[in-house]
Amino acid sequence: MKLLFLFIVFLHVVSCSTETDSKTIYGKVVSIADGDTFTLLSNENKQIKIRLHGIDCPEKKQDFGQVAKQKLSDLIFGKTVRVVQKDIDRYKRIVALVYDEQNNCINTEMLKAGLAWHYTKYDQNPEWQQLENSARANHLGLWSQPSPTPPWEWRKNN
Repeated sequence: MKLLFLFIVFLHVVSCSTETDSKTIYGKVVSIADGDTFTLLSNENKQIKIRLHGIDCPEKKQDFGQVAKQKLSDLIFGKTVRVVQKDIDRYKRIVALVYDEQNNCINTEMLKAGLAWHYTKYDQNPEWQQLENSARANHLGLWSQPSPTPPWEWRKNN
């Protein structure tokens, strides 16, 4: 009976450790690397590299790469943000959902502006795909080009 109780407790702990384990970090954005990566100075005074989850912006040398970087800067540089960690990538960056002080999701703001692809390899949110589709249909940002090259393809060739 004791073993059964311990097993039930174990199952409860394991089942509760999915989304609730998301780590939330607050801090000030101190530098912008490109359209989907920035450095945060946390409230604990640590500099942390952050990669926006679920989107992929043009690389700096691609068309609209500098525009995407500037847009991200306009949205968050020098401002306090809330970072909700989703993962850590192979470059040791925190991959996250990022929110400004008005609780706007920065990831989706980049999609709405037409300055990012919905990165379906890592995110399958249909609402985010709708945002990309809307930007495409309205020829916003990089979608003003006839056939923009996705950054994951561009990186393979450069």
